[in-house]
Amino acid sequence: MQAALDALNSWIWSPPLIWLCLGAGLYFSIRTRFMQVRGIGEMLRLLFDGRRSEAGVSPFQALAMSLSGRVGVGNIAGVATAIAFGGPGAVFWMWMVAFLGASTAYVESTLAQIYKEKDARGQYRGGPAYYIEKAMGQRWYAWLFAGSTVLATGFLLPGVQANAIAVSMHNALGVPHLVTAGVLVVALGFIIIGGVRRIASFAQVVVPFMALGYLLVAILIVALNVEMVPAVFGLIFRSAFGMEAAFGAIIGMAVEWGVKRGIYSNEAGQGTGPHAAAAAENAHPAQQGFVQAFSIYVDTLLVCTATAFMVLITGRYNVYGTDNTPIIEHLPGVEEGPGYAQSAVETVLPGFGQVFVALALLFFAFSTIVAYYYMAETNVVYMTRHVRNRRLIGALQLLILVAVGYGTIRTASAAWTLGDIGVGLMAWFNIIAILILQKPALLALRDYERQRASGVPLRFDPEALGIRNAHLWSGGGPRGRLDPATGESDARSRK
Repeated sequence: MQAALDALNSWIWSPPLIWLCLGAGLYFSIRTRFMQVRGIGEMLRLLFDGRRSEAGVSPFQALAMSLSGRVGVGNIAGVATAIAFGGPGAVFWMWMVAFLGASTAYVESTLAQIYKEKDARGQYRGGPAYYIEKAMGQRWYAWLFAGSTVLATGFLLPGVQANAIAVSMHNALGVPHLVTAGVLVVALGFIIIGGVRRIASFAQVVVPFMALGYLLVAILIVALNVEMVPAVFGLIFRSAFGMEAAFGAIIGMAVEWGVKRGIYSNEAGQGTGPHAAAAAENAHPAQQGFVQAFSIYVDTLLVCTATAFMVLITGRYNVYGTDNTPIIEHLPGVEEGPGYAQSAVETVLPGFGQVFVALALLFFAFSTIVAYYYMAETNVVYMTRHVRNRRLIGALQLLILVAVGYGTIRTASAAWTLGDIGVGLMAWFNIIAILILQKPALLALRDYERQRASGVPLRFDPEALGIRNAHLWSGGGPRGRLDPATGESDARSRK
């Protein structure tokens, strides 16, 4: 069974997907005139601009929901795994995926805003399936994406997060996997039954708190070993381009694992981020594109880099060649994953490190599972939006609870393989779609920048821009006009 899964995974994550991810990011960077650089100030301003409504969450809540899906086991165990099989150079390629992927995140998230709609409860829903159907007119392709997303986020990916939680808790506190499974299932059931608002409220508190704590510990470790920072940067860059003798033979693995784990972590182009982006209340679709582009930086350039530097500075990692024999073996007998990060923090903060990383991973991974459920639910709603879907939603809730319970007790290698298959399937479908459907997102970017420069109240009129089927925005958008100085909407006055 494992051999068949590995074969399928290697086919999905073949070199064409690696270069498609990098190429799409470079292409969108050029088409958006590197908005991920020009727009950093705007990204920061928008994080705290705007308010939530009965239909949608605030931009900050949408960012937190998105980060809860992005910041997870990939930022801790995934980084260590990338270094183990791609060498330290894999970190450089994770950076490249993040930098280029920020523009990809803008395009897919703006498309999600443009083509979002309201569900039966009056809440915003959207994502790749919605913009594929409305903008491309290919419902069969939208269903392919929706089906693969339900499979990936409802069954394949949650097991990776749950397994990492179980492993780290067992390493740090000796908690049996079955106990971890029971606690996770009960806690997850309480949150997902509460719907999107409970998910948003949970994410906006947990994610920023744990990310800040994790970064502070990483900064402490780097500060205590500051003299090693130049050497670590040198090691990363030499390894990335095969200039380090020990890693010259695995330069291709550095690119492959850096891109694979980079996409797994920041999810740029994978199609998961647009689900949270569509749930946000904005005066203009491009606003959420900027916010979601910023989330890529937070995920990879901050959290993933924090893990990488902790592991490399303390030397708590192994590196394997293409034949899976050790090139460097600092931690014999330690399986790649959370154990490396736990060992790294433990060497600097004895008696605290393993427990801290276990708790950080618990909150990161659990919030990611919650976000996965929301994505799966959104696609079930898409496929059944013309019929009663309560029973199907109930079935989905049961499926993800089973997946989490099972994920805590299966082997880590099987969990990661299934997770990679899920990520790869979604990435193939979504990147091809946004390459075809990019024009509305680019038109929205120019329209938004023009309005911001002129200082007029923000308004998005899709018909004036030649964008069709953006029905929710007809007449100026869900909220009406927004005064850029006060942040107040005039929607109430127009009723």
